[in-house]
Amino acid sequence: MAGPAAVLSLGAAAAAADPDALRAAGTTVMPDTGPLTITVPGLVAGWAAVASLGARLGWADRLAPAIALAAGGAAVSPGLGRALREGRDTISADPGLRAVFGDAGEGTVVRQPALAASLTELAGDWTTFYRGPLGQRLAAGLTRLGSPLTAADLAAHRAEITDPLLRYAHGAEWAAAPPPSQGATFLALVGSGRLLTDARRAQAARDALLGDPRTGPVDLPGLLLDAPRPAAGAATGPIPTGDTVAVTAVDADGTAVSLIQSLFHSFGSGLLEPDTGIVLHNRGSMFSLDPRHPGRLVPGSRPPHTLCPVVAIDGDTVLALGCQGGRSQPWILAQLAADALRGEDPQAIVDRPRWIIGPGGLVLEPGTPGAGDLTAAAGDLPVTTTAALHDSGGHVQLARLRGTTLDAASDPRADGVAAVLGTLGT
Repeated sequence: MAGPAAVLSLGAAAAAADPDALRAAGTTVMPDTGPLTITVPGLVAGWAAVASLGARLGWADRLAPAIALAAGGAAVSPGLGRALREGRDTISADPGLRAVFGDAGEGTVVRQPALAASLTELAGDWTTFYRGPLGQRLAAGLTRLGSPLTAADLAAHRAEITDPLLRYAHGAEWAAAPPPSQGATFLALVGSGRLLTDARRAQAARDALLGDPRTGPVDLPGLLLDAPRPAAGAATGPIPTGDTVAVTAVDADGTAVSLIQSLFHSFGSGLLEPDTGIVLHNRGSMFSLDPRHPGRLVPGSRPPHTLCPVVAIDGDTVLALGCQGGRSQPWILAQLAADALRGEDPQAIVDRPRWIIGPGGLVLEPGTPGAGDLTAAAGDLPVTTTAALHDSGGHVQLARLRGTTLDAASDPRADGVAAVLGTLGT
């Protein structure tokens, strides 16, 4: 595929999903966790689709470090330690999670032999996850956990390679993932001169309009704020505690990748399938049970997604951006987009204090630029300030090529690392 490409491997709801039964039982909103929030895990097929666009390493080489860490053990990082402390009730409630993480804490070593075995199978043939023995075992485990997903649902999954959404701003062409991801919400904001006001409008548009174009029409002009939408209050849903990973990379030839994968909430659905060692995500919690909503639960449909990978191109400058941040990803990235494209010090840009719209209103980190103007523009939103840089501010990863200079940055709010490997021309 010439030009930028978007890979969507968002998993669909089970063919046996029954929204009518949920509504008949008096359920008006999807649960946050549990077996009904699990859709087909799309990650493995997504890896394969990205690899098909030019990867040089084979599966065995790519997965060998992960297999070694899962089998031999990995020390719990500060970020995972925080999630373990905050998620004790979730871990205690599920036998699978409890067996792996029940005694873990920051600095302890966690071993995952069942996951190592699953990764070893993937290293031999990734399709086993969907149409082989690994998928069969996972499907059987999902049934035991109470999920309506079946082996047939796994076998039907395919990643989609398609055109990204494009918009010109800050002198560059910005590419973002199309629906059902929220890339349009970022593109509605990049270049905005009144970012907080427009973020509230874009939030309202996204919450009302985002859905799966495979199962119904999606109002793309409305998502891009090219059609009027009402302003909103604070964001709905909890501030994320971090089970999203953003990986960004740029090479000397200008090939750029922004890859985001996620369990959504910490420990996802709150369920670990013990035979495979796999923690299941809770992306299905984003479905609406309103039969009129574009993001409604329909058998085989994909839920609205918060993932928002971004790539920008401006002449000889190429930028890959991504972050953890749940529903706040678009305005987190929009706050630093222009500087990320042209700023001299990418680490200083990522380190800079920023704001989000959370369930409790406008949340500022101390030292956020323009805090006074933001407070004035907040209107009816309550305004709070964190004590320091905070996990809720998102975890931004940046990789960039400017002319012949490669640089990168990783957010201090998380456990990531930035590295420039090799030298140009070698």
